[in-house]
Amino acid sequence: MITKDMTISGILSKHPDTAEIFFKHGMHCLGCAAAQFESLDEAASAHGIDTDALVKDLNASIKAKKLK
Repeated sequence: MITKDMTISGILSKHPDTAEIFFKHGMHCLGCAAAQFESLDEAASAHGIDTDALVKDLNASIKAKKLK
């Protein structure tokens, strides 16, 4: 389960397929230095992205992948 306090790099290392969800929400800086230490909530806020919607979509993506 993905939470707001996780880092982008941590999420991508466990769930690489979630990159498309980040892109869908307008977060294209997945490889930047801040992705290593900044929380998902901090990164989303910095980019004007709704963190709750992003977390919901990320978790839905992971759940859908598990069902396949």
